[in-house]
Amino acid sequence: MDTTFKDLTNYLLALGTYDVKHSGKGFLAHLIGVYQDLKIWGCDEAICRAGLFHSIYGTELFQGFALPVEKRPEVVELIGERAERLAYINSAMNRDSFDGLLAGSRGPWTIIDRITGASIEMTEPEFDDLCRVHLCDWLEQLPRSQTWEYRPVAYQQIAERLGGVALDSYRKVYAKQAVGSPA
Repeated sequence: MDTTFKDLTNYLLALGTYDVKHSGKGFLAHLIGVYQDLKIWGCDEAICRAGLFHSIYGTELFQGFALPVEKRPEVVELIGERAERLAYINSAMNRDSFDGLLAGSRGPWTIIDRITGASIEMTEPEFDDLCRVHLCDWLEQLPRSQTWEYRPVAYQQIAERLGGVALDSYRKVYAKQAVGSPA
């Protein structure tokens, strides 16, 4: 995989992501913010690339942009198979099925694909990577969107599951709610 970060952002620009509104700023800016935050968290390049494309197929909550799933092979070619799989799962997951896994904290790691209705099985390391991407996405936008009441238990469970920098970032962002200050 020889694509550079510039290649990836040029691809996203060509799709029109710059002009799409998302959480108080442009969609492309949000995608880049998630990528950069995952870098700060010390994640490997595949996870960071998954973060850059984390909602490329739309999500349960965000439908402002959705690349057709028929384009998955093109995205695999750009960011790699592991990164695309994480991005697809994050985009396609039924969040109730995801949240149900957080409560139990034991496998099997299977969620429902909201697009196809099929089950998606993951290994525990894949599930943890999905948790990283999903939490980082949320924390990047939450100070702007101010939607503190959306799935707070799930995000806390993810942060506690991951610990370390993810938990520290979660606490830092959610502390803004307590003082009522926007980012």
